[in-house]
Amino acid sequence: MTLRILTLNLNGIRSAADKGFFRWLSTQDADIAAVQELKAQEQDLSEEMRAPDGYTGHFHFAGKKGYAGVGLYLRHPPLELVAGIGEPEFDAEGRYLEAIYPGLSVVSLYLPSGSAGPERQASKFRFMDAFFPKLRELRHCGREVVICGDWNIAHTEKDLKNWRSNQKHSGFLPEERAWLSRVFDELGWIDVYRHLYPEATEEGYTWWSNRGRAWEKNVGWRIDYQIATPGIAATARAARVYKDERFSDHAPLIVDYDFALAQNPR
Repeated sequence: MTLRILTLNLNGIRSAADKGFFRWLSTQDADIAAVQELKAQEQDLSEEMRAPDGYTGHFHFAGKKGYAGVGLYLRHPPLELVAGIGEPEFDAEGRYLEAIYPGLSVVSLYLPSGSAGPERQASKFRFMDAFFPKLRELRHCGREVVICGDWNIAHTEKDLKNWRSNQKHSGFLPEERAWLSRVFDELGWIDVYRHLYPEATEEGYTWWSNRGRAWEKNVGWRIDYQIATPGIAATARAARVYKDERFSDHAPLIVDYDFALAQNPR
């Protein structure tokens, strides 16, 4: 009955492969692995990256070389795959891939970062505006849904070490946090890790800057989530952030659900 889903921003699939990500993945007994920030094109992938042991890889690449892109590694074939949210500006960046099973969808999502400057922040806000109706649609699609990925927003003061000094920085702006609150409060989505561990702070961080010995000091942010519909969220039994090895500037988030994945009947 256990459904294990993991998510990781790879910060480059080739770099993560060199650091042992696929070797580690083969030991995790995950049913689904969602990955973000491929920074690669189809022709750049090795056979290990396309179909690691026990999985079939599916990808939504960015049009721009070395940029963004998301993927799903699946043990079981889905009924259907959906790439993109129907917005050309963002679908060209490879930010959304959904695997549809009987009664369940699992999404790999890479929400834009605004940290590069005002232009990218404006793009991030446009994505948030465009994605909110998609979140409403998914919430009422008749399936359970788990949206895995790098949302590039720390929701509350518990979700980053230096929250006081980051209130005017992308990723912790009041507008971003309010938008995520609407996702939870207005649309009824559940932050699965926070549901399981309401008081967690430092143990939940999933990203660390490469500056100022942030990893060593655990000066991190929790910006990688599994956000789910209430039905499957209620079946979540355990979640953890894996920090024993580093494959990226992010860490994998792994969640176990008491949920039976229905097989493709075809």
